[in-house]
Amino acid sequence: MKVQLESINPNSKSPFRLLHDPKLSHLFYWHFHPELELVYIEGADAKRHVGDHISNFTGSDLVLIGSNIPHLNFDHGVTTSYQKEVLHIKPSFKENVLNDYPELKQLDRLLDLSRYGVAFSGKTKEEVGGLMKTLHEQEPFDFFMSVMHILKRLSQSTEFQLLHKTPYVNPFKNKEQKRVRKIYALIDERYQEKITLEEVADVCGLTKPAFCRYFKKTTGSTFVSFLNQYRISQAKRLLLMGKNVGEACFECGFESLSYFNRSFKKITGENPSVFKKGYNLDS
Repeated sequence: MKVQLESINPNSKSPFRLLHDPKLSHLFYWHFHPELELVYIEGADAKRHVGDHISNFTGSDLVLIGSNIPHLNFDHGVTTSYQKEVLHIKPSFKENVLNDYPELKQLDRLLDLSRYGVAFSGKTKEEVGGLMKTLHEQEPFDFFMSVMHILKRLSQSTEFQLLHKTPYVNPFKNKEQKRVRKIYALIDERYQEKITLEEVADVCGLTKPAFCRYFKKTTGSTFVSFLNQYRISQAKRLLLMGKNVGEACFECGFESLSYFNRSFKKITGENPSVFKKGYNLDS
């Protein structure tokens, strides 16, 4: 899965897109996109990181995330057997559908609340989670009607928690979003090779010092730390595929096995050989 600003296929006229059971537990996938996102996950105890909000969930989670709110994949680091359903809703759904049909106005409040990030609980989570698990089996018409039913159920619920006290405002302006896209694309395409600060700064049209200040301000991390996080995510994937520690190290762009081991432990809390043995794989 690429680290990027996601978007629904613009050629599709459907306001909804379902990602059925995407498995990203091996990746640190911090991302944002214009579409609203309704995510349901069960069979996992993990971290809920949406915007500035960080908390843990146990067993299952159902969260509605507003447009362009950065969030971490809910299955990051999960080692248990789990199921996840992700529903994307185009921003135009509100302007082109809800605003034209008064019968649907009750959904306005729900979409407005999404700007805070909303975690649902109780029977709402149980019922909507069950419905979401059936969406991938449905024909287009039934799928559309089921999504509308889900949105209606959520709009009537009182079993929820707002994840922010005020609507979350993405710090990335349009120009910065394009710049971030270029940086992420470069990392995704070149993480197996040496990437210098000079060349990534040049891609952004900035001097090296200006780029370092910019990246730290916009992501809260240094570029080297961010790159190492991505490389370690890829290394975990390779280890789970049966690669040995040395192969995972050099195939992910690390030039030193000792530096790879130190970075892996710093990021994951354990050595790569211990991580590999934890899945009963030969090291």
